[in-house]
Amino acid sequence: MAGTSSKKRKKSSSGVTRSRGNPAAAAGGSPRAVVPVTWRDWVGAARLRTLPLAVTPVLIGTGAALVVVDQFHGMIALACLAVAVFLQIGVNFANDYSDGIRGTDDHRVGPARLTASRRVPARRVLGVALGFFALAAVAGLAIVIRTEQWWMLAVGAVAIAAAWFYTGGKRPYGYYGLGELFVFVFFGLVATLGTTWVQAFSLPQEAWFGAVAAGLLACAVLLANNLRDIDQDRVAGKRTLTVLIGRRWTQVLFTVFVLVPFAIAAFLALFYPIAWLTLLALLAGLPAIIIVWSYREARELVVALALTSLTSVGYGALLCWAFVG
Repeated sequence: MAGTSSKKRKKSSSGVTRSRGNPAAAAGGSPRAVVPVTWRDWVGAARLRTLPLAVTPVLIGTGAALVVVDQFHGMIALACLAVAVFLQIGVNFANDYSDGIRGTDDHRVGPARLTASRRVPARRVLGVALGFFALAAVAGLAIVIRTEQWWMLAVGAVAIAAAWFYTGGKRPYGYYGLGELFVFVFFGLVATLGTTWVQAFSLPQEAWFGAVAAGLLACAVLLANNLRDIDQDRVAGKRTLTVLIGRRWTQVLFTVFVLVPFAIAAFLALFYPIAWLTLLALLAGLPAIIIVWSYREARELVVALALTSLTSVGYGALLCWAFVG
């Protein structure tokens, strides 16, 4: 009898499996009462901490344009800002939807996840994401009509597709360690150089240097986000770059991504002395690095993410000033 009960206990313990999807439903019985969604939840899902990343390339790109042209094209610059901000918010809601329906976000730390919480129908979150993508497309179309750079319609279409397939589709590239590469390309190179081009029809070296810096800082924010979620991503099968290279190399790479833009600024300061002031942005960047290396709880990395975003927009504003000063 003792042997029989021991076998039953062993069989029972070995039969435990990790559940995916709704945690409440997986636990058995009826789920807890769902708390009604509020406007604060929608704002949280928009992930406002990431929006400075949309502002930085527009600031740098506009400053670089003013290096080669005397006229400030305010309306075009604002339209570029609208494209970047709407696209960033659209990406955030698209990630909420795609990760939510896959079960990836069920045990995440950080901003509210509308889809994973089951408080909002997934289709509504998808609709909001598509709505912001549409707003970005309208603003981009206005730029194209104003500048008559019709080929940029293709660039905009590719940017929106890249935003969706980060976590959307059958094989999202964000699940295969390619998130940082695409962020560097689209939130660094494309956003900055595109802003410069539509205002100056030229791409000076200042724009290229600034684009690299903006892209690296955007990648640093993504690394902080993925480092926070590394354990959950491993369980969910989301193979981010952080999952692939591990904590220590992520910490090293984060540090490099934050500091290299300031090395670029130091070089630019040889020609634009005000660029030395970009070092003030390290007042937020250095604490972010310290947190990434010394954190004990994943929630601390939310602060590092916010500080890195502030570093990015501060850097962009000061570099823009250096170009136009």
